[in-house]
Amino acid sequence: MILAGDIGGTNTRLALFESLQPCKLEIFPSAQYAGLEEIAAKFLAQTGASVTAACFGIAGPVRDGVAKTSNLPWVVDSRQIAAQLAVKHVSLINDLEANAWGIGLLQPSDFVALNEGAASAAGNRALISAGTGLGEAGLLAEGSAFRPFASEGGHGDFAPRNELEIDLLRYLLGSWSRISYERVLSGPGLFNIYKFLRDTGRASEPAWLAERIAIENPAAVIGETAIAATAEICVQALDLFASVYGAEAGNLALRLMATGGVFVGGGIAPKIVGKLRDSTFMKAFVDKGRLSSLLESIPVRVIMNDKTALLGAAHAAALQAGMAIGA
Repeated sequence: MILAGDIGGTNTRLALFESLQPCKLEIFPSAQYAGLEEIAAKFLAQTGASVTAACFGIAGPVRDGVAKTSNLPWVVDSRQIAAQLAVKHVSLINDLEANAWGIGLLQPSDFVALNEGAASAAGNRALISAGTGLGEAGLLAEGSAFRPFASEGGHGDFAPRNELEIDLLRYLLGSWSRISYERVLSGPGLFNIYKFLRDTGRASEPAWLAERIAIENPAAVIGETAIAATAEICVQALDLFASVYGAEAGNLALRLMATGGVFVGGGIAPKIVGKLRDSTFMKAFVDKGRLSSLLESIPVRVIMNDKTALLGAAHAAALQAGMAIGA
């Protein structure tokens, strides 16, 4: 039996796998627990499962089996988890690396195409995922296979492309000394865009919307309201978000020469896939001057399966333990 985890700033998902098929899954609110060890011990106690190997995809850099999470006050050590859970093989990988391992296990129905790209598209692939934070990863082409690797590209400097985005940068610098892409492309980032439009007088905030945002998840409210087109400020916020998202996805494609495809993951994309499918995202994606034709040839797909990271973590655990995939 394999224990796989997808650890994010909002939720921790744990699942038991047998033959790379999930047989038990549970979601825990991450902030309500002191650390991953507490959650994993509770999950295994509830299931009574005997685990041979475990792998956890975690939001943040992993070095020598230790991760300090980006959006939680946790320090996670694979050795401590192995000792506490009495599991021989325990590994930690970046959550986007886990997602990248999972892509190859998905079905065509798990994707929505934003750009079909060239029929002969081949080469490296890239993954970008906005959720509680912004993750980026690569998949190095090795013959007919791909080797995932992690990055912390989401924390790279935000690069505005026009006067509106320059003003957004100036606005955000009023709160932070440095602005990363994650400050814009994430759930909190969407709320930052919304506040920028509101506070600079570019759009008005209806009283009913202010009331909802005060008591609900701001990003969820903004996205839902934008899709329903019931408040112009939310429509503008999501439009700017999708444009910056497309631009940074295109940047990542260039950095990695991801001619084999770009995948858009994370919790936000499936909820706003209708917006991503209009011209806003792809127009920014391909707007790369002399290299625009290269970007036009790259397939771009949204990952709709929310278990991708768990599948990838289970795959990575099986490999690490020397278990036959699918056995």
